[in-house]
Parts: sequence; C-alpha cells; structure tokens
Amino acid sequence: MVQIGKINRLLVKATQNYGIHLDGGESGDILLKGTHAAQKYKPGDTIDAFVYVDNEQRLLATSQKPYALVGEFATLRVVTNGAAGAFMDWGLENDLLVPKSEQQTNMREGKSYVVFIFLSNKTNRITASSKLDKFLNMQSPKYKEGEEVDLIIYAETDLGYSAIVNSSHIGMIYVNEVFQKLVIGQRLQGYVKKIREDLKIDLRLQPTGYQNIDDISEAVLNVVKNHGGMVAVTDKSPPEDIYALFGVSKKVFKKAIGALYKKRVIIIASDGIKFAG
Repeated sequence: MVQIGKINRLLVKATQNYGIHLDGGESGDILLKGTHAAQKYKPGDTIDAFVYVDNEQRLLATSQKPYALVGEFATLRVVTNGAAGAFMDWGLENDLLVPKSEQQTNMREGKSYVVFIFLSNKTNRITASSKLDKFLNMQSPKYKEGEEVDLIIYAETDLGYSAIVNSSHIGMIYVNEVFQKLVIGQRLQGYVKKIREDLKIDLRLQPTGYQNIDDISEAVLNVVKNHGGMVAVTDKSPPEDIYALFGVSKKVFKKAIGALYKKRVIIIASDGIKFAG
C-alpha cells in the first residue's frame, strides 16, 4: 500500500520521455517526472520515491527526499506568506503549507519554526502545523528519572525552554538550569528529572548523577564541555583569565572545580581542566 508523505519502494512499470510510471498497486500508476529518471531506470527496476498529492489530487512521486516526512517534527523556514497561510522550504520543489488555522502564532517570512508534518483529512494534502501539543502523546509518560531522551527545543518562555521529548511528550528545561546556548529547533540529548502530574516532564541537560552539583559548578562544567572537553585554565591561572572564560572570581572558581573534582566529573592536570566523561 502506497504511503503518502513517506518514502516508498516502487516498481517501474514504464518509461516515457517525460518521466516514469511507477506501480502504485491499488492506487494506480504514480508518475515520477523528469527526463533524467526516464534515462536512468527501465521497466522492472525498483526505486525509492517520495509520494505526494498535487493540486488536482493526483499521486506524484519524486526521487528527492524532503527534510522531514509525514509524522515527523522538523525545523523549517518560511519562504513566503499568502492568503492560505505560510509556505515553508522543506527541500522539495513545492513548498509546504502551514494554514493560518494551524499556526500557533502568526508566522513571519524568513523565520524558522518547529512544525509537525501530517496528512490533512480535509484536503488529503501534506500539511504542517506549529500547534504541536495536539500531535503529542497525552498518555502518562513511562520514562524513568535520569533516563536519556532526545530533545527538540521548540519554544522559549520566562520559565525556560519547552522541548519535545522523544517526539512524543512535552518537557521543560528551567532557565536556572540552562548554562549553554539553546536555540529554537535545536536537537540535543537531555535527561528526565521528574514526571509532573500534568504529564509534562521536567528536564535536565546533564545526567542525573550531576544533580547535586551546584549551579556555578555546572556552568563551569558546560564551559569545559563546550571547549571540546578541555580548557587550559587551572586554579593557578590569573584571576582575569578565569573571569574572562567563566565569568566568576578565582575564589568561586576554585570552589566549583573542587566540587567537580570530588565527584570525579573533571580531571585537574598541570596544563588545564579536562572533562572526565
């Protein structure tokens, strides 16, 4: 069965000078346009093709792969706005529509947003939405505290950063626990801190074993990690060098790295501090 909005492996039925006809089974023939495809394939070959629906409700295929498929979250850029809504670049010739009714906030041309890609029941067209909550799993999360999870940062608030957890649930990284630059659409690893009664998840960017490290120590650790796991600064470095890199006094810095060293999170060597992870 052909899946719209997915990559399908299809059999080549016939080739024409304008493209090739693919066997869509019960869906009938699916046209993949292009003289290059007609020259490259012959009847009996199979091809991995992305299947979509055009304005006339015809199934078409392309050998190009979009940035994301139906059922996935993606960070895409708005290329233009129209009466129907915003159109986003998703790697194909035809841009992806986000109807105005599917926009969490009014989308602006040139700006990127995290969206969910789905097949509209009304139009049978591939569509995107920035109203992410309705596409997430509202059943109780089964994660364990300290479990590593995949995150997509999708919003910033006064509390911190909202994230999609394993493409299924909503989580929050609180601002007082963020010691690195985060941007909307960023994908990174995180850790479950707590499951809340509203089914949302409190998150950390460090493993649970780091939970007793104070905020300053965690900030120092993130600087070390962001510099490739090693910085050429020690407790014997000039105070101005320490402040320039970490933004704290030498006294506070020595206390922070002492806590990290006792927990075996860092190694203090003669040439600098190294992350032990």
